[in-house]
Amino acid sequence: METPPLQCLEPKTKTGLVVVMTGDGKGKTTSALGICVRAAGYGMKVCFIQFMKGDMYSGEIDGIKRLAPNVELNRTGKGFCGIMGNPYPYEEHRANAQEAVKLAREKTLSGNYDIIILDEINNACHLRLVDLAQVLELLDLKPPLVHMALTGRNAPQEVIDRADTVSEIRDIKHAYRRGIEPQKGIDY
Repeated sequence: METPPLQCLEPKTKTGLVVVMTGDGKGKTTSALGICVRAAGYGMKVCFIQFMKGDMYSGEIDGIKRLAPNVELNRTGKGFCGIMGNPYPYEEHRANAQEAVKLAREKTLSGNYDIIILDEINNACHLRLVDLAQVLELLDLKPPLVHMALTGRNAPQEVIDRADTVSEIRDIKHAYRRGIEPQKGIDY
């Protein structure tokens, strides 16, 4: 017995959405990576820009390579500013984040992508590595049919107000607080 083909829905009106994943819980970047997998399945082009996670290896680096040429990863940060023993001065973090804003502007306006993901931009804004005006400008530059996802804790209210979809990921329990180290494939 043959399985019938899966139904694929098409919206009557295509709209480029602004999606925000924020909150203090684990899973904001993981949710954005899920968007990448789903979009690649449709043959869509995704540009994933990491604003803060540039100095440590994570499985998503090689995982995204497997989604090429549909998904492109740009690692622009110097790690998490001011935590986890990060050795880089604030000025260097800000300079890298400013380069990431320029890259995001260029990629958004290029016409080459269906989805732009700005990973940890909310946190970068909270730490003043990027300015709120720069984040709002990126939202203004987004073409009408391009989707844009912004991740990171502490999303500014102005970004939340402009978004179409906002998910807050709440921390209820985390293995790290029980002394369990981060685990490959789950935490990084």
